[in-house]
Amino acid sequence: MSTESIPAIDVHAHYGRYIRSGMDDVTADFMTGDASVVVQRAAQANIRLTIVSPLEALLPRFGGDPVNGNIHAAKIVAETEGLLQYVVIDPLNPATYEQAADMLKLPKCVGIKIHPEEHGYPIVEHGRKIFEFAAKHRAIVLTHSSEQNSQASDFVPLVNDFPEVRLILAHIGCGWDGDLTHQVRAIRESRHGNMFADTSSARSVTPKLIEWAVKEIGAERVLFGTDTPLYHVSMQRIRIDHADLTDREKRMILRDNALKLFGLPDAALA
Repeated sequence: MSTESIPAIDVHAHYGRYIRSGMDDVTADFMTGDASVVVQRAAQANIRLTIVSPLEALLPRFGGDPVNGNIHAAKIVAETEGLLQYVVIDPLNPATYEQAADMLKLPKCVGIKIHPEEHGYPIVEHGRKIFEFAAKHRAIVLTHSSEQNSQASDFVPLVNDFPEVRLILAHIGCGWDGDLTHQVRAIRESRHGNMFADTSSARSVTPKLIEWAVKEIGAERVLFGTDTPLYHVSMQRIRIDHADLTDREKRMILRDNALKLFGLPDAALA
């Protein structure tokens, strides 16, 4: 059967204005999209649910506004069918912890987003406090990886010490040093089955990379993500639909793993 007919869940997305120092306005506009654009593009790729965090909370680098970004996201996501939300925590902004404690109670807030690179802190210095908070709230955490502040290997002691926390390492194939294997190697070193990785990387188009990841860690540890609006949603989807994987493995990546991880009912994809 064709897996293109499977309604998917995108576990890693954004909405809002893309801002990057030194980038011209035309290029930034290519990577910008409001909630309606995100939902429209998802529908074109048969993605029924998209879990977003606001770019306002992350950008510009070292200058995002996570508190207001979270507030705005809660309102926008509540009003937009097809969207769920991560609440953004920046450990350099203590108010985001209190905010997250409240927002994780919202029906459409399903986890925590952290970004050591955009907020400018090493995970080795702030990770334990983040994970203590996430463990207390039994929260799923999505993190950028694997640049200097967010090395995938630096998360391994944290997931091993906090088995209650389910961690998604973003961007299979991303690596500041050109190494495509950071996320997969970290998952292999974890002990409790609570570390996952998503496909939301431009590197995902590398031949054999997704297939290699599935062979090394199993399809049950891989989640579909697009990083929309930064990347082309349908391109990310077709990479999984046409991967050299079994239909069962593709279905796990596209939806079943996310349904299980986030505790979502099948009816959520109706």
